[in-house]
Amino acid sequence: MIAIADSGSTKTDWVILDSNLNEVFRTNTIGFNPYFVTANDITAELQKNKDFVPIANKFTKVFFYGAGTSSQAMHEIVKNGLNKFFINAEFTIDHDLLAACYATYMGKPAMVCILGTGSNSCYFDGVNMREETKSLAYILGDEGSGNDLGKRVLRAFYTKKMPFHLAKAFDNCYNLSVEELNKNVYLKQFANTYLASFNTFVVEHKNDPFIQKIIYDAMSSFIEYQILPYEEARHSELNFIGSIAHIYEDIIRAVAAEYHLTVGHIIRKPIDNVVDYHKKYLIK
Repeated sequence: MIAIADSGSTKTDWVILDSNLNEVFRTNTIGFNPYFVTANDITAELQKNKDFVPIANKFTKVFFYGAGTSSQAMHEIVKNGLNKFFINAEFTIDHDLLAACYATYMGKPAMVCILGTGSNSCYFDGVNMREETKSLAYILGDEGSGNDLGKRVLRAFYTKKMPFHLAKAFDNCYNLSVEELNKNVYLKQFANTYLASFNTFVVEHKNDPFIQKIIYDAMSSFIEYQILPYEEARHSELNFIGSIAHIYEDIIRAVAAEYHLTVGHIIRKPIDNVVDYHKKYLIK
């Protein structure tokens, strides 16, 4: 059995193949970002999955691509967590950005962008991935992501920059005190996904001019900080994966046009393309 996983900070999509590369089943777990979960957390989450438990010892290969795994130390956290569960498997563990490259590759070099709970970018020539800028994660970076939009709408509400009709709607929806907000952000696990949860409010009001400007500014920041440092961006398409990219596709294309950049395709759920790439190029 072979497992292929694409993991963001919120959730992980798993596709299971048999030895003939036929799909057996699909399942989901929470995101295994090692900045927010331990190796023991990963093992415990897998042990709760009823699809995996009966066949855990039958897996021979696990391909795992996840947010937060770009450094060796973080890579080892994920590997240790998986290894305690898939005890007979060989592991390939790499950055979710590489999975995004596999998912969006259409035969020509391109910029590859992730816009989901977090954000990231790189240039992929079909073989090699290059990061001109490094991810600074949800506190210092993640421009244009779900947690960036969440932070922007929270800031607008609590600093009284939000128009009255939106502020009233926000208060009615969340009834959230500053004390509770700070506890969830600074004292609890998964602060990034908590902040990204406020994107629900952004989506519900995305046709409001004030919210549209928040989205536009967030996407402009993504372009300025994560795309413009690449010389290749001037003459290559920008391809996107992620729920945020899918939801705000029209604004992303408008912002990119302002910078004279070209957006190619936007893929909401990349796992199908990732699996296809593995079947063609990586699984022998």
